[in-house]
Amino acid sequence: MTVRMFMGDARVDAIAPDDRGLAYGESLFETMRIHRGDIPWWDAHMARLTHGTQRLAMPLPDATRMYAEAMALLDGADGVLKLQLTRGGGVRGYAANSDAAPFWMLSMHPLPNRIDSLDTIWCEITLASQPRLAGLKHGNRLEQILAANEVRAANADEGLMCDGAGRVIAATSANFFALIDGHWQTPVLDACGVAGVMREWVLAQVDAHVTSLKPSDVECADAVFLCNAVRGILPVQRLGARAWPRTHPEIRALQAALAQSHPGFEPLLEAS
Repeated sequence: MTVRMFMGDARVDAIAPDDRGLAYGESLFETMRIHRGDIPWWDAHMARLTHGTQRLAMPLPDATRMYAEAMALLDGADGVLKLQLTRGGGVRGYAANSDAAPFWMLSMHPLPNRIDSLDTIWCEITLASQPRLAGLKHGNRLEQILAANEVRAANADEGLMCDGAGRVIAATSANFFALIDGHWQTPVLDACGVAGVMREWVLAQVDAHVTSLKPSDVECADAVFLCNAVRGILPVQRLGARAWPRTHPEIRALQAALAQSHPGFEPLLEAS
């Protein structure tokens, strides 16, 4: 893994011991697919990061500087770029130090293993409701970690998570769409969940209903897929005892449109 770290405008060699992202999870992050040293959806990720800093009243480093440092790090490679941003250092205690310079870190990672469809489970761990944080990709991911442990124990690929009221929200690391009665539907994220960049792209392509969904709604769907900005669009082949065909024409059409929009997903479409 190749890493570059910064405190404000200055490059640093390590994260500070009093960093608030480390101490309290006061942080945001973006995970971006890299194609031949380029970041095709950089603007979309920066828009979400900017929205997150506004919601949390966190400082945002200069976007031009972040982009230049990211491009220097990539050096023509394919892979995954992770950008982590914290408020920076501060005194002990929950109250934030408004004068601290933000800490940000860029790290380069290999692409995940190729997978064409997903074997999924229902996770027992639920997502807590907090409307002030709903939609944000913040650094507090303990619920997803517990859910991922369930997925690993079941030898599955992914797990679907509900909130405390029993509404389906998302997978552990992806957003969720279901084809029900001829219409794509995706969960409303007004109390929890991450509003993914890939989710926003899909919503711009199809006339999807953003609504509340129960597990029984999902199990009766004609097709289901998960999506994120690293793996793209992946059909769900199995959810517990429910099975679907490996491919569906509407999912295939969305994958083809994605390959046109983001060159990093062209090889995936050709191989499927």
